[in-house]
Amino acid sequence: MSYTALYRKFRPDSFQDVKGQDAIVRTLKNQIKAQRIGHAYLFCGTRGTGKTTVAKILAKAVNCEHPIDGNPCNECETCKAIAAGNSMNVIEIDAASNNGVDNIREIREEVAYSPTSGKYKVYIIDEVHMLSIGAFNALLKTLEEPPSYVIFILATTEAHKIPITILSRCQRYDFKRIARTTIVDRLRELMDEEQVEVEDKALRYIAKKGDGSMRDALSLLDQCIAFYLGEKLTYEHVLDVLGAVDTDEFSKLLREVLDGDVTQVILHLENMIMQGRDLTQLVNDFTWYLRNLLLLKSSDNMEDVLDVSAENLEQLKEEAAMVRDDTLMRYIRIFSELQNQIKYAGSKRVMLEVALIKLCRPQMEQDQLSVLERVRRLEKQLASGVVVRQQDTGGYTPEENFDYQNPVNVAAPGGIDLDGTAGSTDPAKLQQAAPEDLQKIVGMWRTILAQTSGRFRVVLASAVPKFNTEKEDGTLYIVFSDFLGETYVNDPKKAEVLEQIIAAKTGRKVKVKMILQADEHVVNTRLSKVQVEEALENLVHADIEIEDD
Repeated sequence: MSYTALYRKFRPDSFQDVKGQDAIVRTLKNQIKAQRIGHAYLFCGTRGTGKTTVAKILAKAVNCEHPIDGNPCNECETCKAIAAGNSMNVIEIDAASNNGVDNIREIREEVAYSPTSGKYKVYIIDEVHMLSIGAFNALLKTLEEPPSYVIFILATTEAHKIPITILSRCQRYDFKRIARTTIVDRLRELMDEEQVEVEDKALRYIAKKGDGSMRDALSLLDQCIAFYLGEKLTYEHVLDVLGAVDTDEFSKLLREVLDGDVTQVILHLENMIMQGRDLTQLVNDFTWYLRNLLLLKSSDNMEDVLDVSAENLEQLKEEAAMVRDDTLMRYIRIFSELQNQIKYAGSKRVMLEVALIKLCRPQMEQDQLSVLERVRRLEKQLASGVVVRQQDTGGYTPEENFDYQNPVNVAAPGGIDLDGTAGSTDPAKLQQAAPEDLQKIVGMWRTILAQTSGRFRVVLASAVPKFNTEKEDGTLYIVFSDFLGETYVNDPKKAEVLEQIIAAKTGRKVKVKMILQADEHVVNTRLSKVQVEEALENLVHADIEIEDD
């Protein structure tokens, strides 16, 4: 005899065997016992929740010669014929392939004939939402007023596609997703009957992957048993067969992401790929893993909602304490977007790698959560005594060798004279900058600016260097156009930093004074309006156009 799949072999043949749909089962049993059977039923719900199974049990129960408490006896000839699919009183129709008006007209003609045996002629129309508009219209009248011996049972996974005129003529029953614990208990019961040794952890994972569908869970279990036939089915075996990733792997991956270690993250991904893990499944599982962490951080009473083992729960709590809420939300957003894109992507691996790099490098994004993450990383580095500087890539990296107190250390030894010769950085030996020197310093402002770092550099980028054309006092005025420069106006240390950088780069002694644009009138001097572009043109005697970075 050929092998029968588990979901077919253990399909319930009475109402008490139906799991997870207690309210629906009780209602139908009461209708049968009280002889209050409706003429049209609509069974709605996701796949594998028991719609077709309940429809067949109901067809047997209404025709059973000896019903027991609303259940079919499964012993009479009528029950056996229906179970074997040989009964003329139960007609199953697949609306996906029989969706035309002609198919419905055939049904209308057939209902005129009473059943040859039994009490009712039952039409089970599966995937009824696939019927055409014309077919629905042809069914309306018959569905509303069928003969007394006809029962219609419509089953669908997409009730929203069914016309309201059809819905109003049916008793609607919504089949809910089956609880994970219910699926696990059912799987354990069947494995004991089949005499197959399975770890509880493996059953829990299969039930989770079933996503509320008993049929899907049984199919996955059947697949895993076949792969490790004759062996004890372990959690690791299930992961291997389904191409899934253990939560321990996700834990390692998260810690590497939090450390910002892009190299290790990519190597970890490479290892999981070489183990045969499905990338789409990996993305879905990691998103779910991040969701669990966020729920744990959001409330103290989420153990029942998470539905994880005790050992995994403790691990999740430890990791939840390592990451902030908004960081988790950013991670979930990135991977949720990836979930929608990776289904149809030709290069799934590349897209996954890009997403992981985004997690490690928040500077790659400009949204609010990414900016907050960048600020926190900067604060962490500064708190640890590491000076950070802004790089051309737009990110912030440690720069331990930069000396704020002695910024000349970053310049060339001895400095570079304006004439191109080496100069001395000893203040006592430096010449006072003349107006023409100040003009040239303004021209090389971008070079000077490059020697600064951090927030100071960012604010200086929007400032304008100016000098007094009427007085030869060697003073360079840094004019800030907005409030961001207010912090540095009265900070002599920052002025000294610029003075030392200019001395190192030019070999000229310059006094730096920082002012706000609004206070420019307070300085009783006539500041030159020479800008960087004009100064460069004077230096090279050509038209200069500077593009913004």
